[in-house]
Amino acid sequence: MIRLKVKEVAAAKGVSMRKLSKAADIAYNTLRTIYKDPYRQVNTFTLDRLANALDVDASELIESVPDTPLKDSTEGA
Repeated sequence: MIRLKVKEVAAAKGVSMRKLSKAADIAYNTLRTIYKDPYRQVNTFTLDRLANALDVDASELIESVPDTPLKDSTEGA
């Protein structure tokens, strides 16, 4: 599973959500959704705009995290 690190990278660089949305030319509501749900699927165009606005490589905005195994629905039955 891929997790977006946009919120963390922006915070480390001291960039507010409003400033980032303007610099990346991305709707504020879209960025807010990314901040709230870092597992949200985004297209490469959006990822590239965010990376450019933060002056980082796009690979710095994502990380691979292990999928959490689903509970067996028959457990305890």
